[in-house]
Amino acid sequence: MAHLERTRITAAAYFASADYARETLLQLVDGMVIAEMAPIPQHQAIVREILVLFTLRARLTGGRAYAAPVDVYLDEYNVYQPDVLYLTADSACVVGEKRLVGAPDLVVEVLSPSTARLDRQVKFNAYEAHGVAEYWLVDPLYQVVEVWCQGGAGRLLRQGVYGVEDHFTSVTLGEVISVAGVLTG
Repeated sequence: MAHLERTRITAAAYFASADYARETLLQLVDGMVIAEMAPIPQHQAIVREILVLFTLRARLTGGRAYAAPVDVYLDEYNVYQPDVLYLTADSACVVGEKRLVGAPDLVVEVLSPSTARLDRQVKFNAYEAHGVAEYWLVDPLYQVVEVWCQGGAGRLLRQGVYGVEDHFTSVTLGEVISVAGVLTG
């Protein structure tokens, strides 16, 4: 059986690549370039609802909200494009001319069959290691939002898994969130 070698590259090589110059749905995950398909309408509707929620909150608090595609440089081997992210007014994440640098305060990934494993494992570990304060995994198939928050010692602890009838409090936003409002975009 033939063995296919995968070459790990740095962020500098990634940003200089021809693929990066012409594609918008690329991410650098643990040194590997990952190309994604365009999201389906349901995915985009959920992203829209969360972005509106975050934008309204940002207007009140001086924070900032972004939706993919926007590059988030975590380290030389990890440059992600979270579906939605939120930066508090005093965020340590730096908004540069071409990308964000550092961990956003709140990151949301809307799961799809092709990305769920990556979002739950590899990206989860990187977000945790880089100090993301709150991480939401939105699962349109099972109609749930799984919420993780910093629990000390640099670890994300699961706050809970919330169904369409539930509400939860976002520590980062300081606001009660309706799961139905997020999922019924």
